[in-house]
Amino acid sequence: QVQLVESGGGLVQPGGSLRLSCTASGSISEIGVMGWYRQSPGKERDYVATITSDGSRDYVDSVKARFTISRDNAKRTVYLEMKNLQPNDTAVYYCNAAVSGLRNGLWSNEKYDYWGQGTQVTVSP
Repeated sequence: QVQLVESGGGLVQPGGSLRLSCTASGSISEIGVMGWYRQSPGKERDYVATITSDGSRDYVDSVKARFTISRDNAKRTVYLEMKNLQPNDTAVYYCNAAVSGLRNGLWSNEKYDYWGQGTQVTVSP
């Protein structure tokens, strides 16, 4: 009923840039916090950045100076602009959003967490 679809991953050389996008679709009443997480092989999924509906941003320290999170509420889309990418940024990047809407056939004001399918980012010479 609610789907998050990411795009924009790929292969990039160290020092390069990528822009990830994630769009929410379905029977949605309201979208709260949206964010990005990443998971490297053999590791747990880690927090990267979040943005509230009114634009307040938060980042993990390791990306603060290089990544920018933004969102377009009208398009139900969150972006992650990544610059000066390094090999240790290699991971599957997942979009997350807190969404209220139609769930199990009923409309609810309670927000639930939804995840995208992930998009691969590989940083390699």
